[in-house]
Amino acid sequence: MNVEQKRLEQSRNRASYWKRWGPYVSERAWGTVREDYSATGEAWESFPHDHARSRAYRWNEDGIGGICDRHQMICLGLALWNGNDPILKERFFGLTGNEGNHGEDVKEYYFYLDSTPTHSYMKMLYKYPQRAYPYGWLVEENRRRTKNDPEFELLDTGVFEENRYFDVEIEYAKADAEDILARITVTNRGPEAAPIHLLPTIWFRNTWSWFPGSEKPQLKAGYKTDGLSAVSVIHQRYGQRWLYCYDGPELLFCENETNTQRLWGVPGPQYPKDGINDYVTHGWQTVNPERVGTKASAHYQRALQPGESFAIRLRFTPEEWPMGENPLASEFDGIFATRKIEADEYYNAITPHDLSDDARNVLRQTFGGLMWTKQFYHLEVRRWLEGDPAGPPPPAARKRGRNHEWQHLYNEDIVSMPDKWEYPWYAAWDLAFHTIPLAIVDSDFAKEQLILMLREWYMHPNGQIPAYEWAFGDVNPPVHAWAAWRVYKIDKKNRNGKGDRQFLERVFHKLMLNFTWWVNRKDAEGRNLFQGGFLGLDNIGVFDRSAPLPTGGYLEQSDGTAWMAMYTLNLFAIAMELAREDHAYEDVASKFWEHFLYIANAMSHRGKDGLGMWDEVDGFFYDVLHLPDDTRVPMRLRTMVGLIPLFAVEIMDSAWLEKFGGFRRRMEWFVENREDLTGNIAAMEKPGHGARLLLSICDGRQLRSVLEYMLDEREFLSDYGIRALSKIHEKHPYILEFDDHEYRVDYQPAESRSGLFGGNSNWRGPIWFPVNFLLIEALQRFHHYLGDEFKVECPTGSGQMMTLKEVAAEISRRLSRIFLRGADGRRPVAGGIELFQSDPHWKDLVLFHEYFHGDNGAGIGASHQTGWTALVAKLLIQSGERSHRNHKKEKAETVTAVSQ
Repeated sequence: MNVEQKRLEQSRNRASYWKRWGPYVSERAWGTVREDYSATGEAWESFPHDHARSRAYRWNEDGIGGICDRHQMICLGLALWNGNDPILKERFFGLTGNEGNHGEDVKEYYFYLDSTPTHSYMKMLYKYPQRAYPYGWLVEENRRRTKNDPEFELLDTGVFEENRYFDVEIEYAKADAEDILARITVTNRGPEAAPIHLLPTIWFRNTWSWFPGSEKPQLKAGYKTDGLSAVSVIHQRYGQRWLYCYDGPELLFCENETNTQRLWGVPGPQYPKDGINDYVTHGWQTVNPERVGTKASAHYQRALQPGESFAIRLRFTPEEWPMGENPLASEFDGIFATRKIEADEYYNAITPHDLSDDARNVLRQTFGGLMWTKQFYHLEVRRWLEGDPAGPPPPAARKRGRNHEWQHLYNEDIVSMPDKWEYPWYAAWDLAFHTIPLAIVDSDFAKEQLILMLREWYMHPNGQIPAYEWAFGDVNPPVHAWAAWRVYKIDKKNRNGKGDRQFLERVFHKLMLNFTWWVNRKDAEGRNLFQGGFLGLDNIGVFDRSAPLPTGGYLEQSDGTAWMAMYTLNLFAIAMELAREDHAYEDVASKFWEHFLYIANAMSHRGKDGLGMWDEVDGFFYDVLHLPDDTRVPMRLRTMVGLIPLFAVEIMDSAWLEKFGGFRRRMEWFVENREDLTGNIAAMEKPGHGARLLLSICDGRQLRSVLEYMLDEREFLSDYGIRALSKIHEKHPYILEFDDHEYRVDYQPAESRSGLFGGNSNWRGPIWFPVNFLLIEALQRFHHYLGDEFKVECPTGSGQMMTLKEVAAEISRRLSRIFLRGADGRRPVAGGIELFQSDPHWKDLVLFHEYFHGDNGAGIGASHQTGWTALVAKLLIQSGERSHRNHKKEKAETVTAVSQ
């Protein structure tokens, strides 16, 4: 075991709490539902950015490069000032959902470069403009633009011209689990000398204002010498600690309490939350001269020449150094160097040796971003609805408003976020995908995340898994079982074949409750045809699928039904694994196997009534509009909805089945006596490659037909993966006319031009990693059954025949290509932003977006959604970076060279 693996082992055994401190501070707590105490439920307007510097948060803290303990009692972060901005840069700025022409959007440039799973070493980079930050211009210009216009970005304002910015590098290294070192290095990239103020800040989350009689922690100035300043940190949970600051800076103190005078004209604390901001930017006497408070900054000022760097050192530790001794002396840099070497050793052990330096860089930043996007998330819905004892009662309307049905929900945990600025709240189906790359580097954390969503203080008593704080009751695709099964197998491989059966049992029993909720709530007529609303696929169809249809009736959703078929097979696979040691699980496996047959039969309409979702004319799966008069209309719109049925595939080994006599007998009885169902399922009796049996919605004929569409570059197949909507609809939009109204869908490869649902997310053409990843896995499973004899044309019309394994690898590499430098030296993810493509200080920095342009691979949507986009790490590790053609060419050249 390398050193980081040993630390993970110590954390697992609770021998040392290496994960107690980490990057758990959000990048945005303002504008969130949990901080919204308005009558109208308009979270963006209730707590705007302008309030954030002056108003104490109730539930979570935010900051730049922030770290905190796992209960977020003590926080550390960085504030900056360039001498021109109207306010300190204490948190990243961006547009609210109502201000952006394509929804909420952070307007800053920052990059997560590295982090180990225990956060023993971490590094990030922020690009801070030297000119005044254009807050008003960004809001006004984006508000003026329509959805047909591109977003107005920070680079478009010109503040980075002539490289007039600072590179601010933030690093952390742990001397031990409780002793944390920080190094902040700022470099002037501009052509002239420029002033910079660095204010590393420590503060307590305000836990004392909400309940009368709560104990208040304290920060106060300790000793100061020419080379050192010390802040005494006293907290009831952690006792006495110290923050030591290099070079003896001025220490500024205020309270992490609301400036009620500024916000509402009501007298409040003398030295409120924005006291340090007002002291530095305006020179007002708004910091406590007694040098005591609950928020404190060390104030560094420098004027840096072009190319000049300045570094400061900090140490947060429970150890008190005597006067005259320096905790920032010679061992400081040695600890950083050692932790960096250990991080390299850890990641080198899981990185394929044949990856290029560029791919290794991408892989490292992928994992770095995944680690940095952990966040302390706190919300108690009942308390949020009723209000705090020390605060004013919320409006009565709140008790019947947003999330009032979720009063059991009590969250106070470290959770993997989709994006700590744009989505600083967990999203259940996002999180399921996060756990796959998480399992590669920290399977314990991956398993904890999956279990967490199923705990009784998360999962609804009725069995529903919470979606996200804007609407916990929304319905996400049921991928939790798939993720648990995949994490189990990755973890088993990492542990030399020893699976965590206890984990698998824990999730399985809770998932059966969730499965029952789906069956009872989302099958309108009990016909195994499921709804589910938008199911995470914003703007995928003609209608807002979460709202009542303008036509009346309801949609029988191809994706909703296919997700449920996949869910049954995932639970079936888990039950069969558990049956290896406990044959009682064979009964449960039989139940899910039979349920799959019912769903697959209903969907494929190979039965007598012919009322399924498979369209025999087109050879594709479609949603079906079920009208009030019982008329059923296929929605012949070629979208990801028609590809999702491929996900429902599982392979059974016939020899392996011999071990499960009870299940096999029930299966054989069903095959013999329910030909109406089993006759519709692909290859239930015909052994495939290696005498395997196949469970799938699609048979070979249907699979070929769907893949012909999917692998057609005029339809779904892009150079960068599989599009969410066929490009055929660019010239041939889908139009539905009803009651003299036209409903239309056309191909939109980038930002959404429709605000139908989730206006900042678009499924009308771009490439999304989660569903692409599931398609790759489905193709691999089909190949496992069909073998090398089954080949399809890829791309369609090319004449090049591939096995399904090769097709999966080809799609993998197309997805990976988004982030890798091509032969022209450019990264598709950066699009036409020349700074990212050629500038030496930008070109190796990678952003992991929410989704990607369907034609050119440019990053779209949230720019730090390393969560599910971190799936690229799994693809690089398992499929490498070379294309199918290049791989075959290199292989042939190697064979020729060897023969010569």
